[in-house]
Amino acid sequence: MTFSEKMKQKAKSLQKVIVLPEGTESRTIAASQQIMDEGLASKVYILGNEETIKKNAEAAGTQLTSVTILDPASSDKIDVYAQEYVELRKHKGMTFDVAKEQIIDPLKWGAMMVRLDDAQAMVAGAENATGKVLVAAFTIIKTQPGTKYASSCFVMCTDKTDLGVDGQFIFSDCATIPDPTAEQLAEIAIASSDSCKVFLEAEPVTALLSFSTKGSAAHPNVDKVTEALEMVKTKRPELNVDGELQLDAAIIDSVGSKKAPGSAVAGKANVLVFPDLQSGNIGYKLVQRLAGAEAYGPILQGFAKPVSDLSRGCSIEDIVVTSAITMAQADL
Repeated sequence: MTFSEKMKQKAKSLQKVIVLPEGTESRTIAASQQIMDEGLASKVYILGNEETIKKNAEAAGTQLTSVTILDPASSDKIDVYAQEYVELRKHKGMTFDVAKEQIIDPLKWGAMMVRLDDAQAMVAGAENATGKVLVAAFTIIKTQPGTKYASSCFVMCTDKTDLGVDGQFIFSDCATIPDPTAEQLAEIAIASSDSCKVFLEAEPVTALLSFSTKGSAAHPNVDKVTEALEMVKTKRPELNVDGELQLDAAIIDSVGSKKAPGSAVAGKANVLVFPDLQSGNIGYKLVQRLAGAEAYGPILQGFAKPVSDLSRGCSIEDIVVTSAITMAQADL
């Protein structure tokens, strides 16, 4: 069973409610009906003007037989949502009248649905830039208690079944934080470890990567990794995490036993935490393009409730699979 099939199966078992804010976008319209046809959710909301959505659905050849269309501008929940938005933004001088004007923005409305549990997951980005999706999520959904920073991960599925979890790994952060501090790197490691449990259904074995293994090189970049390791151990002492480790020492047992003898992680890692965005982004694309691995993501992590960002070049199936992945996070 492929990773996408597993996520669809998990979404089917959970039967959550998902909101797709970009309801007038043709791929999103088609995906919304496919999610319901495949039984991945108990309900799918798409947001926007009902007449426009139906017109676009007809043009795309999609029959919206079981999807719920919701127009924020005419919803009877607008006062409730606006008041909650005031509470979230009152430190910025937000007034109720301004909140009513702003909250009907589909991204904000979708995020508020998730915040107030009218939906358990949100997926957007088919027509909105990542920055807009993240702003809505940060402002309304916010990060998990005790977490300051949201990050991202990729699920990488390779044919190297003797490595990771039957060839599968969590790579992070490959899309969100360009140059993480030690504190941010620690939070990325913790969030990625939790993602391993959800997506790979395995106990995380987390490696903080570097160009150095256990002091083989001295550099401020190495110091940042070792500092992050101590933060993780303090905050989540139950996690099996180690660093700094070079990539080969992290995943190849024969190398790990030589370079980091006694490490419970070396040679066994299934979660790879890169020291910065450049190395993470380059790393996942090398594995994807040269090794032929399947790359699923970026999957946002660290938010209080599930939200995902799409590539604007996404396909209908990409939206469906991302929706399944996002709903799987609602099991946390």
